[in-house]
Amino acid sequence: MRTVTWDPETPSVRMIDQRLLPGELVLIDLWSPQEVADAIRQMSVRGAPAIGATAAYGLALAGQLSKAQTAQDLWHDLENAVDILRRARPTAVNLSWALDRLLKSAHAVFQEGPSAMRQRLVEEAQRLADEDVEINKRMGAHGASLINDGDTVIHHCNTGALATVDYGTALGVIRSAHEQGKRVHVLVDETRPRLQGARLTAWELAQYGISYEIITDNAAGYFLSSGQVAGVFVGADRVAANGDVANKIGTYMLALAAQDNDVPFYCVVPTSTIDLRLSSGEKIPLEEREPSEVLDLMLKGKPVAPEGSQARNPAFDITPNRLVTAFVTEVGVLRPPYREAIAHAVKESQEK
Repeated sequence: MRTVTWDPETPSVRMIDQRLLPGELVLIDLWSPQEVADAIRQMSVRGAPAIGATAAYGLALAGQLSKAQTAQDLWHDLENAVDILRRARPTAVNLSWALDRLLKSAHAVFQEGPSAMRQRLVEEAQRLADEDVEINKRMGAHGASLINDGDTVIHHCNTGALATVDYGTALGVIRSAHEQGKRVHVLVDETRPRLQGARLTAWELAQYGISYEIITDNAAGYFLSSGQVAGVFVGADRVAANGDVANKIGTYMLALAAQDNDVPFYCVVPTSTIDLRLSSGEKIPLEEREPSEVLDLMLKGKPVAPEGSQARNPAFDITPNRLVTAFVTEVGVLRPPYREAIAHAVKESQEK
């Protein structure tokens, strides 16, 4: 089952509501670009590649819903939809990348009129989604070589099929190694405050039959320092041109602990997550979410935080490129110096 799909009959965007996992597997239908943007913002769907595909389908939906009779009027409606969708999540570059790609495809048939533009938007959104699955499988094959039979690895947040259209990025590498017959054990960071690791990654690993144990985020240093971990695997929401990584909060501390204990730290990303326009991670916008995500945490049915408490809730942090052992992309494993390696990988992917 794909995380997000296009329903041509209604039309609508259909997706797994990840807020309800692991308790319930529920599909929801989204009927407008605003509903799509709300689903992204509220994290019914999350993960950079999945957000990108969802945004693409959202723009295709905008084209189908528009009553425009001319190409110019349709273009105006598409620009309005892009504005709504682009503001849904600022950190994940795949969202803007997907919208720009669809606008370019629609503009290519502008002279053919609104019907051709609408058809092209749907076709391009579906092509983008299909490509995501194939890219993930290629990354999995490249990255599986970094895992040996019997390895224990640490994984942060969720980077599996749920974070993509299907198969996964960092979790896709682990999945690929498992499918090759390697025995892999995964220490799953809870990933507070939304617990994407404990809720989503653990659920996915159970589906695949991969051995795992959930650990608190602040236990990772213990396992790294005690020699129990062969490697750390994470994804990313955006990678700058120099290899600085924006990823789920806690990634930076995990990378520091890995380096201090000489444990390799791998970042698994499609080249669509690389933003060559930004020279370093300092320029990546980092989302800060509602304090309620921290303050509403319950223990045995009661709030953990005292009434009246305040909280800060940055959703992402920046891991400097010096802490990254290698990047795994669809064109191969990249090692330092990253600026040159990353630029070459992006160029190679665009030529395919």
